[in-house]
Order: sequence, then C-alpha cells, then structure tokens
Amino acid sequence: MVAREKLLATVPAGLREPLFSEFNSIIQNYLESCWRPSELSAGLFCEIVYTTLHGHAAGRFAARASKPRDFVSACRALESNTHVPRSFQILIPRMLPPLYEVRNNRGVGHTGGDVDPNFMDSTVVVAMVKWVLAELIRVFHDVPVNEAQTIVDSLAEITLPLIWSEGGIKRVLDPNLPLKQQILMLIGSTPFKTKVADLERWIESKSQGYVLRALRQLHSDRQIEFHEADGLVQMLPPGAKVLANFISGKTR
Repeated sequence: MVAREKLLATVPAGLREPLFSEFNSIIQNYLESCWRPSELSAGLFCEIVYTTLHGHAAGRFAARASKPRDFVSACRALESNTHVPRSFQILIPRMLPPLYEVRNNRGVGHTGGDVDPNFMDSTVVVAMVKWVLAELIRVFHDVPVNEAQTIVDSLAEITLPLIWSEGGIKRVLDPNLPLKQQILMLIGSTPFKTKVADLERWIESKSQGYVLRALRQLHSDRQIEFHEADGLVQMLPPGAKVLANFISGKTR
C-alpha cells in the first residue's frame, strides 16, 4: 500500500495528517455504532477539505485548516475556479455543505420510524467522506478511480479495542472469546480479504479443522464470504453488524 504521506504529497502535513485522522475517526466510530453527532461529526473533515481545495486553486496552501465565516458561501465561491479539476470546482464544493449540515443539525429532534435516523445519517456521512477522500487521492496522486477507491478502503482499517497488531501479526487480546467472534474481529480489522492461513496463524488454533468448520458456519450464516478454494475470507454486511453490536457492548 502507498504510504499516506505520498498520497497527498503536495498537501502540507498540517492539512494532510488531520484529514486522515478525521477520516479514521469517522470510520472507527461508525463501526463501533457511535452514531451521535459528537462522535461522528464530519465538520472538521469538511473544513480541512475546503482549505485544501482553496489552497490548491490559489496555488498556495494554508499551514492548517480554518473555518470560513459562511461555509456555504465559501464553498459556492470555489465554483469560480475554472482552472482546477471539475470535481474540485463543482462536485466536492457542492457535497461539503450537506455533509457539514447532516451531522451539525440533524442529530437532535429525531422522532418516529423503525430505523434509527442517526444510523442513516452516519451511513451517508461515511459514504461521502470516503468518496471525497478517494477523489482527493485520485487527483493529487494521479491514479485511476478504482485504484483511488482501493487505497481509501485500505486506509479504512479499523482499530478494534481487543485487537493487538504489529509486524503482520494480530492477536485477539481475550483468548476466551468464542472462535467465531475472534474470527469476525480479525477479519473486521483487516481492510481487504483475509488469508485463512493468516487467521490460523493469528488465532494459534491447535486444530485446523476447527477453524475451517467455524469459517464454513459463518459462511452459511452469510456473515462472511469464504472462498475456500482460494483460502480467502471477507466480511459481509450481516457479519459487520454482528461485530459492531459486539464492539458497542464492549466499549460502553
């Protein structure tokens, strides 16, 4: 994977590092079901992106992000920059105000309905910040759209409270957790498909067959997709929901 500092190499560290930090915080809180506005606010993310677009158009970046007095008008003014990529001129400037708004003013007064609107709002936030960051990487790093999206997905590796990771080794810090739970946690902390061989190495199970049976059951339950012939597994939405519920219970 390309190092973070190379993805937005022309952007000052004072903008680049907070941008990645806010992105990771949004993704982390989303997986942990922390959907309250104070926990999944994209406000600072929007301000950093605005400052980055403004600096790119002006040919001179600010050392750090700042909040315009009138955020909507400031974003609208970016549309006059005809010498920048269209996504920097039109698409992102028009996405930032609703992204800013959805967390600042929709976190209170929700009533009625069977679906938690904070979850719906947060799902929109996550999709939008991933798209915006992918577009920034696509332009600044000069890569195709699909490669930029792959890079963003790899950046969205989740830090789980019960996972220790170093040098390609991962460990579930509570070995008494059921094997299926450990498998979901290890897969959930990995951005791409996970090798079964790595899972077996991380879990240190004495029985390879025991791990395979657990993987097959999780596959049958549609919590993971188990490519047995290739020795690869990946998380499915139901599995992510099970993991999020577990993490939420552990962190509150």
